[in-house]
Amino acid sequence: MPPPTKPAPVPTPETLPFWEGCAAGELRIQRCTSCGKHVFYPRPACPHCSSTELEWVVSDGTATLHSYVISHRAAPGFAEEVPYVIAIVELPEGVRMMTNLVQVEADPEQLPLDMPLRVVFEPRGDVHLPLFAPAGSAA
Repeated sequence: MPPPTKPAPVPTPETLPFWEGCAAGELRIQRCTSCGKHVFYPRPACPHCSSTELEWVVSDGTATLHSYVISHRAAPGFAEEVPYVIAIVELPEGVRMMTNLVQVEADPEQLPLDMPLRVVFEPRGDVHLPLFAPAGSAA
């Protein structure tokens, strides 16, 4: 029996522009044209002012490490990667997203909070997932 593959998200009409951006190498987030605040995760209305006037903008692909946990138990498809880092990163626009960190050792000594990060995209199924690596690491 082959090992399980990593799970892949299934785009919905509301998330499709996000996934299309990832496939194009762009990290897209929503911005409310009524109040000007950025929004992540994709949704039909602004959580700040309830406006439905949201547009897609391209983030510069940088972030900082806000929080993390090191997983020593493999989720399905991740057996070859244990231990791995599950992180919350903060984009310059002020939104946070959950992701995995790559190209860095899963060791607290290597994971200072506020560490500068850059987005990298991993093909998975029919989508590309945004993961983050230390800003100074090789591509």
